[in-house]
Amino acid sequence: MLKRICGILSGIIVLALAVLAGLLIIPKLMGYEEMAVLTGSMEPKYPVGTLIFVKEADPNTLEVGDVITYHLDSNTVVTHRIVEIDKEGQTVTTKGDANNANDGNPVPYSEIVGKEHFKIPYLGYVSMNIKTPKGILAVCVVLIAMILLTFLPEIFSPEEEEALKTNEEKKKMILITGNRMGIKRNKR
Repeated sequence: MLKRICGILSGIIVLALAVLAGLLIIPKLMGYEEMAVLTGSMEPKYPVGTLIFVKEADPNTLEVGDVITYHLDSNTVVTHRIVEIDKEGQTVTTKGDANNANDGNPVPYSEIVGKEHFKIPYLGYVSMNIKTPKGILAVCVVLIAMILLTFLPEIFSPEEEEALKTNEEKKKMILITGNRMGIKRNKR
């Protein structure tokens, strides 16, 4: 019984890890960049923690209403919606959905990382936290749980098997002793 429970639990964990890895790795292999939403400027459609998948796009194909990611400076990227396009100046004006005003400066085409193609709400929390000390601890806990679930049945199974054998032997002894004493069993 313990073996079955541990097998089911470890199967669930492996399946969850495989799905999570697939969601994080497959889009990268397909050329998408992952961007985690860190602020509420794009709520309610993009809540904090949403993982946005961005792919490079020709700036000339962008339209008003498209959600793009761009470099604000060398260390900061922003994902906001295009509200205006200046083809002559080769810039776009953006605005966060939850913001009342447009962003301060127009974004040059050269600073655009790409256009949002799809999103997975709350998966960004995993992406953001996996590299932190707490994230590393969580990964270690999952790995330890997997190891325990694999070996736990082996630790406890010899005792269980011995207990089952002992019970079977007791039943046989009762039957043998009962038969010697002239007690007949009813056959049904």
